Amino acid sequence: MTVSGTLIGFDFGERRIGVAVGETSTGIANPLGAIEADANEVRFREIGRIVDEWHPAGFVVGLPRHADDSEHAVAKLAEKFARRLEARYGLPVAFVDETLTSALAESHLRETRTRRGRKSDIDAVAAAMILQSFLDALPARGAPGGHP
Repeated sequence: MTVSGTLIGFDFGERRIGVAVGETSTGIANPLGAIEADANEVRFREIGRIVDEWHPAGFVVGLPRHADDSEHAVAKLAEKFARRLEARYGLPVAFVDETLTSALAESHLRETRTRRGRKSDIDAVAAAMILQSFLDALPARGAPGGHP
């Protein structure tokens, strides 16, 4: 996906969806929070509010893999979620390998906070890590062929 502007990143889960926002111009992703809902209509209502607020140019969805690189059971659900995003909003979707991001997010929160992180905090930080990984892979800002 070649896109510039605001991107929304997702750490898809069956119980919660972590959400982050980032900018291609700065190359920085930040956690927004988590959507805690089982019903797709509720999830997409919340996503609609985020889209209305941030006006993204695209989405980045974490694609889980096992440590041995085999497909994770949630991967098919994440792909279905991404197809729904693309169909609903008409915006491009990119995938990023999210292997171990939740564990890294939990470790990061443990190191930086005095209180234990809630699951929704972990999911939001994992989404930011997924989006940051995508932003880090973009051509350097200001470099030839990069973003202005």
